Amino acid sequence: MQWTDVLSFVIKALIVAAALGGLGLYSSLFERKLVGRFQNRYGPNRVGPFGLLQPLADAVKLLFKESIKPKEAKNPLYSIAPIMALTIAMTAFAVIPIGPDNLNIFGAKFFIADVNIGILYILAVSSMGVYAIALAGWSSGNKYSLLGAIRASAQIISYELALGLSLLSVIVLTHSLRMQDIVAAQGTVWFVIPAIISFIVYCTAAVAETNRAPFDLPEAEQELVAGYLTEYSGMSWALFFAAEYINMITVSSIATTMFLGGYRPIIDLGWGWDWAAPIWFVIKVSLLMFGFVWLRATLPRLKYNRLMHLGWQVLIPLAVVNLAVISIIVAVVS
Repeated sequence: MQWTDVLSFVIKALIVAAALGGLGLYSSLFERKLVGRFQNRYGPNRVGPFGLLQPLADAVKLLFKESIKPKEAKNPLYSIAPIMALTIAMTAFAVIPIGPDNLNIFGAKFFIADVNIGILYILAVSSMGVYAIALAGWSSGNKYSLLGAIRASAQIISYELALGLSLLSVIVLTHSLRMQDIVAAQGTVWFVIPAIISFIVYCTAAVAETNRAPFDLPEAEQELVAGYLTEYSGMSWALFFAAEYINMITVSSIATTMFLGGYRPIIDLGWGWDWAAPIWFVIKVSLLMFGFVWLRATLPRLKYNRLMHLGWQVLIPLAVVNLAVISIIVAVVS
């Protein structure tokens, strides 16, 4: 590998990190606007035209806000945890292709790395997010933070199994772990059709993995104040906040790539769609992000025993049976 290749990787990584940071900020505005409409109000509309500068105002406020560290906090883990959460959230995006191999700008393609074990990389990196939450809860020296961290750890580990099993069906259909191969295999039909059960299991598990409503028990305000975030403020809290929205973008991008044809158009009219591939990708991810907000505005928080029951006694058995059926069908057809 030449130094130019390394430089290209670094530049693309910085661009993606900056883009994800900006999208994380404006995803909060996207959610607040939608929730406002769901509740028959406007949402943020004071800062800038139509409230478009509200995320920047929030970022500036948090940047200058005092970060209060509890006396019982255990450094340096207390300070490392939010940085780890944001880093892991961004790193998982490295192998997701936003455009085809033949689309590039000044020789730079629309992905950071194209590896043969893309799905394994995503599962390995995303599963490390639980460490940031566990460290944050334990190092805060607060019982509510610790309880939130324990809840989050149990929830993430439980739903990680269902999520991984749902993705295995796509691997069986494509015989490949490479993300570009998976997108190419959906040229005639998206995998959401033959693997609709896998898609439903993945989406449910993804909502739980990101600690979003109705699976937001690790941050249940009525029970745990704010869970593992209770003792964080200022920029430390903002890093966790940004990591949550970037995780939402990442899991939506994975669903788009694995089940919804990736950057392929919804309707291919044969006009040469390569130039519009990133646009199609963003549209699909935006629709899935809308689903996250819709769930938050519609469903109440689950009780913890029902959360565990859904994960262990419904989603995992369903994912196993679905994987077995798809494997048998593929074996018979091939």
